[in-house]
Amino acid sequence: MSRPPAAREAVLDAFEHLIASEGERAATIEATAREAGVSKGGLLYHFGTRQALIEGLIERLHRLIEEDVARIDTAPDGPISYFVRSSVQIETPLDRSFIAVVRLAQGGDREAGRAIDEVRQRWLDVLGEYVDDPSLAIAIALIGDGLYYHAATRAEAVDRPVSTGDFTPKQMDELVALLERLAARD
Repeated sequence: MSRPPAAREAVLDAFEHLIASEGERAATIEATAREAGVSKGGLLYHFGTRQALIEGLIERLHRLIEEDVARIDTAPDGPISYFVRSSVQIETPLDRSFIAVVRLAQGGDREAGRAIDEVRQRWLDVLGEYVDDPSLAIAIALIGDGLYYHAATRAEAVDRPVSTGDFTPKQMDELVALLERLAARD
C-alpha cells in the first residue's frame, strides 16, 4: 500500500494533535490548517470537509492497527508477549491516533465510536487466533487495556517518560509467563 502524500499526513497530524491537546471542538478546519502550516485552501484540497478529516483520521487508525496486527503475527517473543508489552507504549503514532479517535467518539461522533469498536474487535480476533479460550482472549485484551490506561495516566502525572507503565521488567515477564501458561492449557 502506498504512503499518503506528506502534506496530507501533516494535516492529519495537526488535526490529531488539536483533538488530543485541546479537544474535538477546538479542531476546526481553520485551526487545523494553522497548526499544519498550510492555507485553508491547501487543507481543503486534501480534505474537503471536517467530516473528511475525521474519516482520514479513522483510516489512519485502521492502517496503524493493521500494522500492529502484523507485528503481533510475527513477534519473535510470541503474540501474547508482544500484545501485553506493547500495551504500555505511549506517544507512538498508534497511541496518538487512538487517543484522537477516542476523543471524537467521546464527543459523540458515531463513526469514531464504530472505529474504536472495530479496533478492539480486531485485536480480540487476532488474540483469538493464538488463544483457544475466548474468555482468556478477552481477559488478555482487557489486561492490555488496563496496562495502557495505567501507562497513559502515569505519563500525565509524572515528570518523566513512562515506557513500561512503571512495571518492572520482572513483573512484565511474570505477567506474560502467566498468560502464556494459561493459554497453553487450552
